[in-house]
Amino acid sequence: MFSFILVAASQLVFLERSFFKDLGLGRTGKDFILDNYVRFFTDGFYLNTLWVTVKTSALAALFTLLLGFPVAYLIARMRSRWAMVLLASIVVSTFITIVIKVYGLIVIFSASGVLNKTLLSLGLVSGPYSIFGKETGVVIGLMHFTLGFGVLLLYSVIQTIPRSFEEAAQIHGASRWRVYYRVIFPLALPGVTAMVLMVFNMCMGAFTSAALLGGGRVFTLPVLIQRTVFMDIKYSMAATLAAVLLFSVILINILSIYLLRRMRAAHLVTV
Repeated sequence: MFSFILVAASQLVFLERSFFKDLGLGRTGKDFILDNYVRFFTDGFYLNTLWVTVKTSALAALFTLLLGFPVAYLIARMRSRWAMVLLASIVVSTFITIVIKVYGLIVIFSASGVLNKTLLSLGLVSGPYSIFGKETGVVIGLMHFTLGFGVLLLYSVIQTIPRSFEEAAQIHGASRWRVYYRVIFPLALPGVTAMVLMVFNMCMGAFTSAALLGGGRVFTLPVLIQRTVFMDIKYSMAATLAAVLLFSVILINILSIYLLRRMRAAHLVTV
Protein backbone atom coordinates (compact mmCIF):
# COMPACT_ATOMS: atom_id res chain seq x y z
CA MET A 1 0.00 0.00 0.00
CA PHE A 2 2.84 2.40 0.86
CA SER A 3 4.50 1.71 -2.50
CA PHE A 4 1.23 2.35 -4.32
CA ILE A 5 0.72 5.64 -2.48
CA LEU A 6 4.30 6.67 -3.24
CA VAL A 7 3.94 5.91 -6.95
CA ALA A 8 0.47 7.46 -7.25
CA ALA A 9 1.54 10.60 -5.38
CA SER A 10 4.51 11.19 -7.68
CA GLN A 11 2.28 10.77 -10.73
CA LEU A 12 -0.25 13.24 -9.35
CA VAL A 13 2.51 15.78 -8.70
CA PHE A 14 3.65 15.95 -12.33
CA LEU A 15 0.08 15.73 -13.61
CA GLU A 16 -0.81 18.78 -11.52
CA ARG A 17 2.35 20.61 -12.63
CA SER A 18 1.56 20.03 -16.31
CA PHE A 19 -1.38 22.47 -16.17
CA PHE A 20 0.69 25.56 -15.42
CA LYS A 21 2.72 27.84 -17.66
CA ASP A 22 6.51 27.87 -17.66
CA LEU A 23 7.87 31.31 -16.75
CA GLY A 24 11.53 30.42 -17.24
CA LEU A 25 14.34 29.31 -14.92
CA GLY A 26 12.10 26.65 -13.40
CA ARG A 27 9.37 29.08 -12.33
CA THR A 28 5.72 28.31 -13.14
CA GLY A 29 2.61 30.43 -13.28
CA LYS A 30 -0.39 30.15 -11.00
CA ASP A 31 -3.17 30.05 -13.60
CA PHE A 32 -4.64 26.69 -14.57
CA ILE A 33 -4.19 26.37 -18.37
CA LEU A 34 -4.12 23.73 -21.12
CA ASP A 35 -1.51 25.48 -23.27
CA ASN A 36 1.13 22.80 -22.78
CA TYR A 37 -1.19 20.06 -24.04
CA VAL A 38 -2.37 22.22 -26.95
CA ARG A 39 1.25 22.86 -27.89
CA PHE A 40 2.07 19.17 -27.74
CA PHE A 41 -0.79 18.05 -29.96
CA THR A 42 -0.32 20.86 -32.50
CA ASP A 43 3.47 20.76 -32.77
CA GLY A 44 4.84 18.30 -35.33
CA PHE A 45 8.08 17.87 -33.41
CA TYR A 46 6.34 16.58 -30.29
CA LEU A 47 3.95 14.36 -32.27
CA ASN A 48 6.87 12.89 -34.21
CA THR A 49 8.69 12.23 -30.94
CA LEU A 50 5.65 10.33 -29.64
CA TRP A 51 5.50 8.34 -32.89
CA VAL A 52 9.21 7.48 -32.72
CA THR A 53 8.82 6.38 -29.09
CA VAL A 54 5.88 4.09 -29.90
CA LYS A 55 7.50 2.75 -33.09
CA THR A 56 10.89 1.90 -31.57
CA SER A 57 9.25 0.35 -28.50
CA ALA A 58 6.88 -1.76 -30.62
CA LEU A 59 9.72 -2.95 -32.88
CA ALA A 60 11.89 -3.79 -29.87
CA ALA A 61 9.02 -5.78 -28.33
CA LEU A 62 8.38 -7.58 -31.63
CA PHE A 63 12.03 -8.55 -32.21
CA THR A 64 12.41 -9.54 -28.56
CA LEU A 65 9.53 -11.96 -29.12
CA LEU A 66 10.92 -13.28 -32.42
CA LEU A 67 14.39 -13.85 -30.96
CA GLY A 68 13.36 -14.79 -27.46
CA PHE A 69 10.65 -17.35 -28.18
CA PRO A 70 12.88 -19.93 -29.95
CA VAL A 71 15.57 -19.56 -27.28
CA ALA A 72 13.03 -19.93 -24.46
CA TYR A 73 11.48 -22.95 -26.17
CA LEU A 74 14.81 -24.71 -26.66
CA ILE A 75 15.81 -24.17 -23.03
CA ALA A 76 12.38 -25.24 -21.75
CA ARG A 77 12.51 -28.49 -23.74
CA MET A 78 16.15 -29.37 -23.07
CA ARG A 79 16.61 -32.46 -20.90
CA SER A 80 20.31 -32.00 -20.07
CA ARG A 81 21.86 -30.02 -17.23
CA TRP A 82 22.92 -27.38 -19.76
CA ALA A 83 19.39 -26.01 -19.62
CA MET A 84 19.96 -24.74 -16.09
CA VAL A 85 23.38 -23.40 -17.08
CA LEU A 86 21.89 -21.44 -19.98
CA LEU A 87 19.02 -20.21 -17.82
CA ALA A 88 21.43 -19.10 -15.09
CA SER A 89 23.53 -17.28 -17.70
CA ILE A 90 20.48 -15.36 -18.87
CA VAL A 91 19.55 -14.49 -15.29
CA VAL A 92 23.07 -13.22 -14.62
CA SER A 93 22.99 -11.15 -17.83
CA THR A 94 19.91 -9.31 -16.57
CA PHE A 95 21.95 -8.03 -13.60
CA ILE A 96 24.37 -6.19 -15.90
CA THR A 97 23.57 -2.51 -15.99
CA ILE A 98 22.26 -1.13 -19.26
CA VAL A 99 25.16 1.32 -19.53
CA ILE A 100 27.65 -1.56 -19.78
CA LYS A 101 25.40 -3.35 -22.28
CA VAL A 102 25.22 -0.26 -24.47
CA TYR A 103 28.99 0.15 -24.22
CA GLY A 104 29.31 -3.40 -25.54
CA LEU A 105 27.16 -2.47 -28.52
CA ILE A 106 29.29 0.60 -29.14
CA VAL A 107 32.43 -1.57 -29.25
CA ILE A 108 30.80 -4.16 -31.53
CA PHE A 109 29.38 -1.62 -33.99
CA SER A 110 32.31 0.80 -33.99
CA ALA A 111 34.14 1.43 -37.27
CA SER A 112 37.06 -0.74 -36.09
CA GLY A 113 34.82 -3.29 -34.37
CA VAL A 114 34.60 -6.99 -35.12
CA LEU A 115 31.30 -6.70 -36.98
CA ASN A 116 32.42 -3.99 -39.39
CA LYS A 117 35.77 -5.71 -39.99
CA THR A 118 33.94 -8.93 -40.83
CA LEU A 119 31.42 -7.22 -43.13
CA LEU A 120 34.17 -5.28 -44.92
CA SER A 121 36.37 -8.36 -45.34
CA LEU A 122 33.45 -10.26 -46.84
CA GLY A 123 32.66 -7.36 -49.14
CA LEU A 124 29.09 -7.08 -47.87
CA VAL A 125 29.40 -3.34 -47.21
CA SER A 126 31.42 -0.61 -48.90
CA GLY A 127 32.11 1.25 -45.66
CA PRO A 128 31.73 0.85 -41.89
CA TYR A 129 28.09 0.42 -40.86
CA SER A 130 27.01 2.51 -37.90
CA ILE A 131 23.88 2.30 -35.75
CA PHE A 132 24.57 5.47 -33.80
CA GLY A 133 22.14 8.31 -34.26
CA LYS A 134 19.65 6.02 -35.99
CA GLU A 135 16.35 4.52 -34.92
CA THR A 136 17.82 1.11 -35.80
CA GLY A 137 20.44 1.59 -33.11
CA VAL A 138 17.81 2.59 -30.55
CA VAL A 139 15.77 -0.53 -31.36
CA ILE A 140 18.87 -2.75 -31.01
CA GLY A 141 19.72 -1.07 -27.71
CA LEU A 142 16.20 -1.57 -26.38
CA MET A 143 16.28 -5.23 -27.45
CA HIS A 144 19.59 -5.69 -25.69
CA PHE A 145 17.94 -4.25 -22.59
CA THR A 146 14.83 -6.47 -22.68
CA LEU A 147 15.85 -9.73 -24.39
CA GLY A 148 16.99 -11.57 -21.26
CA PHE A 149 13.86 -10.52 -19.39
CA GLY A 150 11.68 -11.60 -22.32
CA VAL A 151 13.34 -15.03 -22.54
CA LEU A 152 12.79 -15.64 -18.83
CA LEU A 153 9.11 -14.73 -19.11
CA LEU A 154 8.59 -16.91 -22.20
CA TYR A 155 10.47 -19.79 -20.56
CA SER A 156 8.04 -19.76 -17.63
CA VAL A 157 5.10 -19.71 -20.09
CA ILE A 158 6.38 -22.61 -22.22
CA GLN A 159 7.09 -24.66 -19.10
CA THR A 160 3.34 -24.68 -18.38
CA ILE A 161 2.56 -26.37 -21.74
CA PRO A 162 2.71 -30.16 -21.29
CA ARG A 163 5.19 -31.86 -23.59
CA SER A 164 2.58 -34.61 -24.13
CA PHE A 165 0.43 -32.19 -26.20
CA GLU A 166 3.20 -31.87 -28.78
CA GLU A 167 3.84 -35.61 -28.80
CA ALA A 168 0.12 -36.34 -29.29
CA ALA A 169 -0.08 -33.92 -32.22
CA GLN A 170 2.97 -35.48 -33.87
CA ILE A 171 1.58 -39.01 -33.37
CA HIS A 172 -1.55 -37.91 -35.26
CA GLY A 173 0.55 -36.74 -38.19
CA ALA A 174 1.09 -33.05 -37.53
CA SER A 175 4.33 -31.64 -38.90
CA ARG A 176 6.73 -29.84 -36.59
CA TRP A 177 5.71 -26.47 -37.99
CA ARG A 178 2.00 -27.32 -37.53
CA VAL A 179 2.66 -28.30 -33.92
CA TYR A 180 4.23 -24.90 -33.32
CA TYR A 181 1.45 -23.06 -35.15
CA ARG A 182 -1.61 -24.98 -33.89
CA VAL A 183 -0.55 -26.19 -30.44
CA ILE A 184 2.35 -24.37 -28.82
CA PHE A 185 1.81 -20.78 -29.87
CA PRO A 186 -1.99 -20.69 -29.22
CA LEU A 187 -1.47 -22.13 -25.74
CA ALA A 188 1.34 -19.67 -25.07
CA LEU A 189 -0.55 -16.68 -26.49
CA PRO A 190 -1.81 -15.23 -23.16
CA GLY A 191 1.72 -15.33 -21.74
CA VAL A 192 3.18 -14.04 -24.99
CA THR A 193 0.75 -11.11 -24.93
CA ALA A 194 1.72 -10.30 -21.35
CA MET A 195 5.42 -10.48 -22.24
CA VAL A 196 5.04 -8.24 -25.28
CA LEU A 197 3.10 -5.63 -23.32
CA MET A 198 5.60 -5.69 -20.44
CA VAL A 199 8.57 -5.32 -22.80
CA PHE A 200 6.75 -2.57 -24.71
CA ASN A 201 6.05 -0.70 -21.46
CA MET A 202 9.69 -1.02 -20.40
CA CYS A 203 10.88 0.30 -23.77
CA MET A 204 8.46 3.25 -23.69
CA GLY A 205 10.09 4.46 -20.49
CA ALA A 206 13.68 3.48 -21.34
CA PHE A 207 16.11 6.38 -21.37
CA THR A 208 19.70 5.13 -21.48
CA SER A 209 19.59 3.15 -24.74
CA ALA A 210 17.79 5.93 -26.59
CA ALA A 211 20.06 8.65 -25.18
CA LEU A 212 23.38 6.89 -25.83
CA LEU A 213 22.63 5.16 -29.13
CA GLY A 214 20.35 7.93 -30.43
CA GLY A 215 23.33 10.26 -30.21
CA GLY A 216 21.16 13.36 -29.84
CA ARG A 217 19.57 12.76 -33.25
CA VAL A 218 16.82 10.32 -32.24
CA PHE A 219 14.40 11.78 -29.75
CA THR A 220 12.08 9.59 -27.71
CA LEU A 221 9.82 10.99 -25.01
CA PRO A 222 12.10 9.96 -22.09
CA VAL A 223 15.05 11.65 -23.80
CA LEU A 224 12.99 14.75 -24.51
CA ILE A 225 11.75 14.88 -20.91
CA GLN A 226 15.33 14.76 -19.62
CA ARG A 227 16.34 17.48 -22.08
CA THR A 228 13.36 19.67 -21.16
CA VAL A 229 14.10 19.39 -17.44
CA PHE A 230 17.88 19.78 -17.39
CA MET A 231 18.60 21.91 -20.47
CA ASP A 232 15.45 23.97 -21.06
CA ILE A 233 14.46 24.04 -17.34
CA LYS A 234 10.77 23.89 -18.26
CA TYR A 235 9.26 21.75 -15.57
CA SER A 236 5.63 22.19 -16.65
CA MET A 237 6.34 21.16 -20.25
CA ALA A 238 8.38 18.20 -19.00
CA ALA A 239 5.44 17.22 -16.77
CA THR A 240 3.16 17.45 -19.80
CA LEU A 241 5.45 15.16 -21.79
CA ALA A 242 5.53 12.70 -18.89
CA ALA A 243 1.73 12.78 -18.64
CA VAL A 244 1.35 12.13 -22.37
CA LEU A 245 3.82 9.24 -22.10
CA LEU A 246 1.93 7.75 -19.16
CA PHE A 247 -1.49 7.96 -20.78
CA SER A 248 -0.15 6.71 -24.12
CA VAL A 249 1.17 3.57 -22.44
CA ILE A 250 -2.11 3.01 -20.57
CA LEU A 251 -4.17 3.59 -23.72
CA ILE A 252 -2.07 1.25 -25.88
CA ASN A 253 -2.22 -1.49 -23.23
CA ILE A 254 -6.01 -1.19 -22.90
CA LEU A 255 -6.41 -1.17 -26.68
CA SER A 256 -4.20 -4.26 -27.06
CA ILE A 257 -6.18 -6.21 -24.47
CA TYR A 258 -9.44 -5.10 -26.08
CA LEU A 259 -8.30 -6.24 -29.53
CA LEU A 260 -7.14 -9.59 -28.14
CA ARG A 261 -10.56 -10.14 -26.55
CA ARG A 262 -12.31 -9.22 -29.80
CA MET A 263 -10.10 -11.67 -31.70
CA ARG A 264 -10.88 -14.34 -29.13
CA ALA A 265 -14.62 -13.62 -29.41
CA ALA A 266 -14.37 -13.88 -33.20
CA HIS A 267 -12.49 -17.21 -32.80
CA LEU A 268 -9.46 -15.75 -34.57
CA VAL A 269 -7.42 -17.07 -31.65
CA THR A 270 -8.21 -20.25 -29.78
CA VAL A 271 -7.50 -19.15 -26.20
